[in-house]
Amino acid sequence: MTAKNDSLRLAGAIIFFAAIQWFMIVLAAETIFPGYSIMNNDLSDLASTVPPNVSLIQPSAMLFNLTTFLFGLLIIVSSILIRRVCKKRLFVALLAISGLAAMAVGIFPGDTGVIHGLVALAWFVTAPLSAIVAYGFLKKPFAYFSVAVGAFALIVLIFTFSLGRASPFLFFGRGGVERMIVYPVIFWTAAFAGYLMNVSSNEP
Repeated sequence: MTAKNDSLRLAGAIIFFAAIQWFMIVLAAETIFPGYSIMNNDLSDLASTVPPNVSLIQPSAMLFNLTTFLFGLLIIVSSILIRRVCKKRLFVALLAISGLAAMAVGIFPGDTGVIHGLVALAWFVTAPLSAIVAYGFLKKPFAYFSVAVGAFALIVLIFTFSLGRASPFLFFGRGGVERMIVYPVIFWTAAFAGYLMNVSSNEP
């Protein structure tokens, strides 16, 4: 059991670092991006805006691509460690796929067009789903919060895609909507990391 706990604690430490470094570096990239608006600009605008009006600003682009790629890579590494202990294959698979999608976002910025949209959508879908499916892996009450976070992010995503400009969330702008999808999941990963690092009192 000690070896299994060690794997989970290591996974937790890696996930926590992944979440913190992503949030702080994205914040730094936003700060040094001239005229950047968290309401009107997508997160991925930090790397490059989409065609036909492509705009690539350095060093923000490099920072966003590197931190997002690293986030995804660390999530995949953590999912491998969790798989040694967790029998919930769907959860582990979704977590790993979300990491792969995040890596792809770092590789394919907005100027790559459709492919960027597809990998970003994959991240936006699989990351909240992994939080929801984690319910079977977690103890209550965190299990409830995990489902709530994932469901909220998916609801924002579904409303935005299905209603378009009629979506009530667009009151907060394109950038605000995207952050309502991404930030809750990033904060969930940090909370999940804390749960794993305290695994001795939270036996999964």
